[in-house]
Amino acid sequence: MTAHIFAGGEMRSMDFIRIGTGDLIICADSGYKYAEQMRVNPDIIVGDFDSYSGELPENARILRSVPEKDDTDTLLAVKTAIESGAEEIRIYGALGGRFDHAIANVQTLKYAWEHGCEASLEDESNTVALQGAGERRYKRRDDRYFSVFSYSGELQIKRLSGVKYTLKDAVISDSFPIGVSNEFVDDEAVLEILRGTALVISSSK
Repeated sequence: MTAHIFAGGEMRSMDFIRIGTGDLIICADSGYKYAEQMRVNPDIIVGDFDSYSGELPENARILRSVPEKDDTDTLLAVKTAIESGAEEIRIYGALGGRFDHAIANVQTLKYAWEHGCEASLEDESNTVALQGAGERRYKRRDDRYFSVFSYSGELQIKRLSGVKYTLKDAVISDSFPIGVSNEFVDDEAVLEILRGTALVISSSK
């Protein structure tokens, strides 16, 4: 099952969002405004509601928290999605606006990943995800840069191919952004990691 989480950060467009039949829709506090704009009915709404004071739909499950809590509203939504059986989570409205919230949402990806769930942060210009050890292939997008950063101190890469700037048997660190703004040259990029965790970002040119 795929879960779609609407967080409350800034989004200029929602045209990129595709929700399938049977997908789970969760709103984190003021993220409900985006569900309203898309005219989709959320299954669950979570949060302390310090940033949304409007009426809530009667047919949604409401999980209220208090402002004095350890979890962000987005992390609460991710935990709820995992508890509901989601295998994939797509989070919208998590990158624009407050930078501290954007960092918190990137760390939330790590929480989902550590709990066996693939997660990504998405907006009209960016897709942010994590990759651990193993090989993964990324489809070519000519309108996007393809960036790889270390998210675990040192990242040991066996190969990065299908891009303009390739890597082989390389170690990159989280203190030198050598993997920024790469470009596709083949139909797909192949990233094979031996050790560590990568932050993989696709960004509009």
